[in-house]
Amino acid sequence: MKVLVVQNRMGIGDMVIFLPYIEAISKHFSVPVSLLVKENTKCSEYLSDNPNIDNIIILDRNDKKKFGKHYGIKGIFNLASEIKKYNFDKIFIFNSSFRYTIVAKLAKIKNVYQYKLFSKKNQNIVETAKIFLKKKLNIEVDSNPIISLNSQIVKNAKKKYKIVFTGELTKLNTDFGDFINFHFHLEPSENLPDDLIVEYDAFMTEDTSHRGLIAMEYNWKAGLINNESIVALYLSKDEPKGVIDLTETSLWKGFLAMVKQGIWHIWIGMDHILFLLALILPSVVRRRDEVVQESSRFNVFGWQPVPKFRPAFIYILKIVTFFTLAHTITLSLASLNIINLPSRVVESIIAFSVGLAALHNIKPIFKGKDWVIAFVFGLFHGFGFASVLGDLGFKGEYLTLSLVGFNVGVEIGQIVIIALIFPILYLIRNRKLYPKLLVGVSALLILVSTYWFIERAFDIDLPLDEFVNRNLYPIARFIGLM
Repeated sequence: MKVLVVQNRMGIGDMVIFLPYIEAISKHFSVPVSLLVKENTKCSEYLSDNPNIDNIIILDRNDKKKFGKHYGIKGIFNLASEIKKYNFDKIFIFNSSFRYTIVAKLAKIKNVYQYKLFSKKNQNIVETAKIFLKKKLNIEVDSNPIISLNSQIVKNAKKKYKIVFTGELTKLNTDFGDFINFHFHLEPSENLPDDLIVEYDAFMTEDTSHRGLIAMEYNWKAGLINNESIVALYLSKDEPKGVIDLTETSLWKGFLAMVKQGIWHIWIGMDHILFLLALILPSVVRRRDEVVQESSRFNVFGWQPVPKFRPAFIYILKIVTFFTLAHTITLSLASLNIINLPSRVVESIIAFSVGLAALHNIKPIFKGKDWVIAFVFGLFHGFGFASVLGDLGFKGEYLTLSLVGFNVGVEIGQIVIIALIFPILYLIRNRKLYPKLLVGVSALLILVSTYWFIERAFDIDLPLDEFVNRNLYPIARFIGLM
């Protein structure tokens, strides 16, 4: 009989926890078992002489820098093919992932024993393993591992991380109550450990009701980027020690988080939205020839609707392409610290761009070359996007993926905005009211742009802001708009 045990958690500590259960399986069937584990468990080093362990198969999914041979869909088949060579009769999977169920079936292992599928949430690492073996093999397992480790092996495997307190104190409101929040980070932060063992006993003897929370606020690969926080540990007098698992991370999570940040930023960036609005308002109409040719006969309402969808769509496509190209260039240059402009200058020019694009709708500035406005001012909008990465606490990890993800998010965000506005504009383009609507909205955008420009260029707060905050925001919140 050949038995395989899958333990896909990372770290020596996890392996030590699971060792009693692995040895129990071996003794139950009276054969040494094979292990499928990650390299970080160091099993090849400290379990090579264990009589209950036969083969040690290394699970190579991904590390800090690259994807491994067992990563993704292709990796499933690679792993199954590798396992199939051993002709295992039984497999014990200490995991709820359907991934290993597929691997077991592809490897043609007849007897598959696994945690309940898709039930990973709130699993206790010890109790779940106990219940699993009790249910599958009807054996009781002592959870206290007996293991002898070479001290040098442990020393070589262990990485030291320094806790650095920032000195920042804030108040944290949770369902557990109100807490004083001490902010800290680990150094080096670029290469985090697989797990953190935390012990907290401050004030516990003086106040038995005292509690401690550990909240994780920034972890790129966990998708925690914009100062989000998740409570990772809840510590009390009865449970003063806990383990924070940092293995539930991936490049994909970090990338998606950056995409979401890009989408969210353009949706809340009213200046970006209004700039796009000013650019696409003329997409469904064209100026009459005489308006362009003879300035003496110029009429601000001298517009005629496009006859078909195609020219309007091509106009939109051209505008979006040049805007995207421009802000991608400066977003990359600024994020890489190749070119940087003062924030005040950038924000002022962005405000100015809204007004200029709107003025172009009333009185043509670049005749027949609307894309010039989209490209030139798109460069400054890119600098504005880059400042967001700084506001997010962007530290430079996975620089390329972050830039690509954020930019993809911006594009998705602006496509959604255009997809909502453009069809409406196209449907109403034939109405006599449309030229007046175009000019009226453009005039309003000029006023908004002027207001923003004065505030940003001269660094002053005009009274309208206070009025909006005091009167309009409460109304918006009351009717559910905010």
